[in-house]
Amino acid sequence: MEPRFNLFDSPTAAKFAKRMHAAGMVTEGASLPKTTQELVRLRISQINGCGLCVDIHTKEAAAAGETPLRLSLVAVWREATVFTEAERAALALAEEGTRLADAHHGVSDATWAEVRRHFDDDQIGALIAVIAMINAANRMNVIVRNAGGSYEPGMMAGTLD
Repeated sequence: MEPRFNLFDSPTAAKFAKRMHAAGMVTEGASLPKTTQELVRLRISQINGCGLCVDIHTKEAAAAGETPLRLSLVAVWREATVFTEAERAALALAEEGTRLADAHHGVSDATWAEVRRHFDDDQIGALIAVIAMINAANRMNVIVRNAGGSYEPGMMAGTLD
């Protein structure tokens, strides 16, 4: 599959991508665990069908210490026993926050209560930022058909500065 458009050939799209990447880096220093962030990014990318982002976040999660078992079960996390209650709350928020058109009320009160039970305000802020940013990245990459498969962990560090 060949990309239909190179975002970096457009001055406007390139500026936007660089600024979006910089905004996304804010969560790097957050107290929300890196593995939780990557599980959320991976699950949202699976939902949105973004091959590039599934590739990136599977490999970044592995580099952050995730196991192959947990990575293979992210798509079916509700039917798996390997995720903590906090991770389940984060994954539920990620799904509901991504599938807004599928649930006319957006994020359910039950999901929000679980998120509040497991995360402090800074972690929740980071979680919301991660969900928003990966959804935006997925949409950009799906629109232009950027394919996954060739990403190496850490590859993007410094490339969009």
